[in-house]
Amino acid sequence: MQLSETGRIGYVLKIYPRFSETFIVTEILAREAAGEDLEIFSLRPPVDPRFHPELARVQAPVTYVTRPQKLSEGWPIIAAAQGIVPNFAERFSLLLPDLAGCDASEVHQGIELATRVVERGITHLHAHFGSIAARTARITSALTGVPFSFTAHAKDIFHELVDHGELIRLMQDAHHTVTVSDFNLRYLSALAPAASGRLHRVYNGLELDRFPFQEPAGVHTPFRIAAVGRLVEKKGFPVLIDAVAGLVRSGLRVDLRIAGGGELADALAARIELLGLAGSVQLLGPRTQSEVIDLLRWADVFAAPCIVGADGNADGLPTVLLEAMAMGLVCIGSDVTGIPEVLGRTDGACTGILVRAGNVEDLIGALQTVASDSFDRVSVARAARALIERSFDSRTQSGRLRQLCLDPAPDSPAAAGVGNPAASEFEEVIR
Repeated sequence: MQLSETGRIGYVLKIYPRFSETFIVTEILAREAAGEDLEIFSLRPPVDPRFHPELARVQAPVTYVTRPQKLSEGWPIIAAAQGIVPNFAERFSLLLPDLAGCDASEVHQGIELATRVVERGITHLHAHFGSIAARTARITSALTGVPFSFTAHAKDIFHELVDHGELIRLMQDAHHTVTVSDFNLRYLSALAPAASGRLHRVYNGLELDRFPFQEPAGVHTPFRIAAVGRLVEKKGFPVLIDAVAGLVRSGLRVDLRIAGGGELADALAARIELLGLAGSVQLLGPRTQSEVIDLLRWADVFAAPCIVGADGNADGLPTVLLEAMAMGLVCIGSDVTGIPEVLGRTDGACTGILVRAGNVEDLIGALQTVASDSFDRVSVARAARALIERSFDSRTQSGRLRQLCLDPAPDSPAAAGVGNPAASEFEEVIR
């Protein structure tokens, strides 16, 4: 049996494509390479004109789901669903008590998506982030009987504005929930014990061929530090800039380059100026993935000084950290969420240096260690690459995601298969 014969997967995303969400593109490419039949449904049009070249390799068609701006624009969507979605009126009436508290545009998009699901023969929906995409997929699932699942990442879990009750309901109604680190797995299992049997950790995968390993050579002068990420609080870049100031005061010549854009750009630039680091720190702005790879090849060390923000937001497990490890670049990261799962001692080997989040002195000491001629950069780089190959190959991860969709669980309310005969193949997994 060809993989495409087992069903058709609809990816539900808030915005596609999105410049910062390379991990989603990698996942889609891996599933397509394995022969799966995919379609992408985006709830919003893209707002960023920059795109990564990997997008050109995606074969899945993209549908932008209508978002009504006025109540009158919603009626034709409901009328269309009535004519196409089996038992729509009955299902819609049963769902009304739940929909009363939902945003009207999400309801209408869920209804239109239901129509598209039936028309296109979609047999499983998978959303990324336990927020608008998952909520919309849940509505569509209830209207069609086609099961849905979602991947929970970071902001959709930890931010202070997250509605834990809604997140728990999503996990309880989903065929299964995926999350990207063991830290997240433990947190979500404690949050929703009744759904923990359908909760699975699947790390974000990498296309390893795109990140070939290269053993590190001796460090450069000035010492080259790379950092990549959106310029937001949880990335911890002020801590890194302060650490560089400490290195410069100690007499070490440093060249720090930070790639990424975001709301803290002006504040970081002012901090660099205040500390007299204009000759040592550069804010590069947003960079494409190929440009990020060039930056990683240039560097002596990669730093991920992540912190937990004042709003509770934190990184799950930065994909660029995994990319740097795959390429043979020595990495330093803080002990936030999933980062300790990849940095530190793994199976007796050191894969990188772990520091306490927000601790400038720790970060200074780690950078000085990596800059030292006595530091065994090659052994650390080899151990890191071995870990990435074992646990982060996108081909392996895509196989796990596919199997989760196929595993049966007859007790799932979202997997009953009513309204789409093919949906009966996808029932909730209880382990």
